[in-house]
Amino acid sequence: MAAGYYLSKRGASYVIVDACARVGDAWRTRWDSLRLFTPARLNGLPGARYPAAPGATVTKDQMADFLEAYAKRFRLRVRLGVKVHGLGRDGDRFVTDVGVTADHVIVATSSHGTPYVPSFASELDPSIMRLHSSEYRNPSQLHGDVLVVGAGNSGAEIALDAAGAKHRTWLSGQATGKIPYPMVYWPPLWWIFTRPAFRGIAVVERGQPLVRVRPQDITAAGIERVPRVAGVQDGKPRLEDGRVLDAGTIIWCTGFRESYAWIKLPIADEAGRVLHRQGVATSQAGLYFIGLRGQRSLRSSLVDGVGDDAKFVVDRIAR
Repeated sequence: MAAGYYLSKRGASYVIVDACARVGDAWRTRWDSLRLFTPARLNGLPGARYPAAPGATVTKDQMADFLEAYAKRFRLRVRLGVKVHGLGRDGDRFVTDVGVTADHVIVATSSHGTPYVPSFASELDPSIMRLHSSEYRNPSQLHGDVLVVGAGNSGAEIALDAAGAKHRTWLSGQATGKIPYPMVYWPPLWWIFTRPAFRGIAVVERGQPLVRVRPQDITAAGIERVPRVAGVQDGKPRLEDGRVLDAGTIIWCTGFRESYAWIKLPIADEAGRVLHRQGVATSQAGLYFIGLRGQRSLRSSLVDGVGDDAKFVVDRIAR
């Protein structure tokens, strides 16, 4: 959306393709109780502030509706229901398997496209309900005792959902710490915290510190903190301390991995990380990224930062 806004301002010929049926569905399909961590003042996009009091909490559906209204307001050229499975080159042009060709391509799929589940998950007893956080909607999907794997923000919030529905709930994983909420969003502090010098914080592999949920909230809800899940024993999850849990449902809050196998060009290193400088691919002229963790700052993977990064990329294209 942000890239489309700046491309429109320059009168560029462009198209945004999205696999979803509606603009904003990437938000609508998350779990029902999800709310954005950032206050409303940080959830706007170029040319449009989020329409709420600056400190208001925004639900995932409200954010989705804002994006849809944004696309209509600025008449962005969006083609919905189009999933690109292949991007390559034909001479100087980029080509796709959906018939779109272009001189320049901006990949705005973020770092959250491919859900990650440990390989040993396939050894679990088929009778155990298993969901990735991207598949979880509400407690009606759960049965029996619930094991939430991953103690970051998603894991903590989903564990509270499960415990609130009277399921015995275990939360597995190393404590990720807690940032001062909402103080962290105090404008002077947020300005300092999101300077480029701090962008390395965004690319750590362990779970991000808790934002809204407090450790005492987890304890008060009766959720039992347990060590990491190390494997499977007799079809059941086995913890690092050797305990085996008789879980009826496992929810994998183990995050996402960047996956660009659909880009049929050499763009990544041996570990699969995109080779780029501030979103500009270093191995493919004309290829750009927006939304990568730590792309230009901590804000790059947040709604608050994509506007600046989109402007930077579109300015590069214009030059």
